[in-house]
Amino acid sequence: MKTDIKIPLPDIYNTDFVLWIDETVKQLKNKDLVNLDWEHLIEEIEALGSEQRRKVRSYLKQLFIHLLLYRYWISEKERCERGWQDEIENFRDELEDLLESKTLYNYCLQEWDNMYVKARLRVIQKTGLEPSIFPIDCPFTLEQILDFDFLP
Repeated sequence: MKTDIKIPLPDIYNTDFVLWIDETVKQLKNKDLVNLDWEHLIEEIEALGSEQRRKVRSYLKQLFIHLLLYRYWISEKERCERGWQDEIENFRDELEDLLESKTLYNYCLQEWDNMYVKARLRVIQKTGLEPSIFPIDCPFTLEQILDFDFLP
């Protein structure tokens, strides 16, 4: 004979996260709003949004880094070009999927300059090249960085 042990959802959250998800989904499907672990549910939904935004920033920055390396690090281009192209394609693919969301598309535009500045600094550190080689303002458009046929 099987007996169900009733453990409060907040306690399950701290001990077995996957079980907490399963139980929360059941409660939502059954419209059992009274017994939901609202505090953790809100926390997790907020975390999902934050994670999506973090991905946009990360992929955008990585795209900028690799496009800058491809365009300006001439002494390493012959040796690294193929790898840079692969990375550019991978980051484009990931970013393109995220930008299907209008909210994330707008967020990408909002973070554009900030991520370019960070990418530019990273490339200057990585290459040891004169900072003046790299444009202060982003030399690429969103259309270019998402265009699988574009390489600078």
